[in-house]
Amino acid sequence: MSNRSKKPAVTILDVAKYSGVSYSTVSRVANGYEFVKPATREKVQKAMDELGYVANLKARSLAGGRSNMIGLLVFDLENSYFTEVVRGIDAEASALNYDMVISTTHQRLDREKTYIGQLTSGIVDGLIIMLPQNIEAWLEPLRQRDIPYVLIDHESGLGQGHIIRTANRRGAIGATNHLLDLGHSRIGLITGTSSVQSGRERVEGFYQAYADRGLQVDEGLIVQGDFDEKSGYTAAMKLLKRDNRPTAIFALNDAMALGAYQAAEELEIDIPSQLSVIGFDDIPEASYVRPRLTTVRQPQREIGRTATRLLVELIEDSDRELETITLETELLLRQSTSRPQ
Repeated sequence: MSNRSKKPAVTILDVAKYSGVSYSTVSRVANGYEFVKPATREKVQKAMDELGYVANLKARSLAGGRSNMIGLLVFDLENSYFTEVVRGIDAEASALNYDMVISTTHQRLDREKTYIGQLTSGIVDGLIIMLPQNIEAWLEPLRQRDIPYVLIDHESGLGQGHIIRTANRRGAIGATNHLLDLGHSRIGLITGTSSVQSGRERVEGFYQAYADRGLQVDEGLIVQGDFDEKSGYTAAMKLLKRDNRPTAIFALNDAMALGAYQAAEELEIDIPSQLSVIGFDDIPEASYVRPRLTTVRQPQREIGRTATRLLVELIEDSDRELETITLETELLLRQSTSRPQ
């Protein structure tokens, strides 16, 4: 028997570092996806050939009947919330000797179904799906093919699958109560797209906080956003240009809250003396902006780690009973909220 140590498997992160591109780009090239520039595809393919990545993947699949790959379908990677969750998935997958294939839908329903079909054609052993928008189109085929999957930020019944979520409703209640306790009676709410389950739960929490105090929500102070900074800016502009503008804004994620910061700066409205702002997620930028953003913290990396551990357990034991795992939120009081003038 040879005493030489076994050479470690080449991972998708190795290829990404070697070729100087993101691991999502490597995933697309490795699995034949479109939307990759020819020059980039050639560079990544050369890196995979030189590192032996493809040969290693085939060897693992033939030896164990598995690819040791997990698929990740995600809304997008522009929002820091998603990237932090992906970091958690990546770290846990690496610790469990799994690689990761990433596909981003960019809110296109046709891509969601297409990518799931491609990922489950023998490439991956299981799927993690963040913020699915068209779950009914592909849920039954996944079940029929016995493809293990875990949903993040989606819940419309335990019968749909294993779910990792956070206490969005309770987090929104806490944020709203904080503003009400400070004495704010005119609170603007910037919502996200209605198709996102977690966003709907946060809206419910906002209304519940008012109802618990016997107060009536001013529907005229509710403006829809799209969970990105630009939509937060546009929504905040609408609120802050009103004759009787709100004294506080609750944006249902931090990206939109940062957009509200920009709107307030352009209108020369000081935060927090003239306007309190509170967000949701606690993305890294929330602690860098000045004043530092008061927000509801989600354990983003732990969400990713928990989802990955559960998926690998499902790959090992497909008969595991369905469950929903709820992770708690935490209100982080910083400098962007104060009593109204």
